[in-house]
Amino acid sequence: MSAPGFEKMSRGSSSSNSINSVFYADTYHPIQAGSIDGTDVLPHDNGVYRALLCSNASLYDPFGDPKVIGDPYCTLFVGRLSHLTTEDTLRKAMSEYGRVKNLRLVRHIVTGASRGYGFVEFETEKEMRRAYKDAHHTFIDDSEIIVDYNRQHLMPGWIPRRLGGGLGGKKESGQLRFGGRERPFRAPLLARKVRISLKGIRGHFLLYFEVHSPGLAQTSSKKPGTGPTHYCSWLVFGRS
Repeated sequence: MSAPGFEKMSRGSSSSNSINSVFYADTYHPIQAGSIDGTDVLPHDNGVYRALLCSNASLYDPFGDPKVIGDPYCTLFVGRLSHLTTEDTLRKAMSEYGRVKNLRLVRHIVTGASRGYGFVEFETEKEMRRAYKDAHHTFIDDSEIIVDYNRQHLMPGWIPRRLGGGLGGKKESGQLRFGGRERPFRAPLLARKVRISLKGIRGHFLLYFEVHSPGLAQTSSKKPGTGPTHYCSWLVFGRS
């Protein structure tokens, strides 16, 4: 059974050539997760570098946490919770979408304070999907929450945020990661050439995009936008 929801999607067009296309990762690569269009080939911050080291050295075992229990296909990640939200409050809020089987609010190992996120397991996948659809961007204790799939056991190559990986985030945190529901990959330009095979990088195909230089100065007799043409590439994740 494949992980639910990690498919290619687009807004306003079904074509992958649409400038509004968005894509969701079905495998995790730390470097590409740090880029809004998946074009990065080098780590651009210390978090990405740390996640890459963990990935290459296999320092993280997604199945090694004894606290993680239950069926991952029935479990949702709930983030941006108020630090005042308790297990009882979260259970009551999520019970509006289905029968909650298990719930874990992640807390600081020393202080016991909420870390602002948790995991909710429902009795059935149908109830999980209902919560995924309807609970996203709702409010609990005056805090707007985000809801996404539990990727720890479902996404190959997964590295958590505490090790420099993860998905989503805010600009203020300095650790934005793309490819998830809140911050999907976005097509930067229209495709020019498609389906060029890759070796050694997780992904399905590479797209090349034509990028014109800004053109010459206004004093020139040539029209702006007629300068030399450059090319950049974009790695596309998801089922084709």
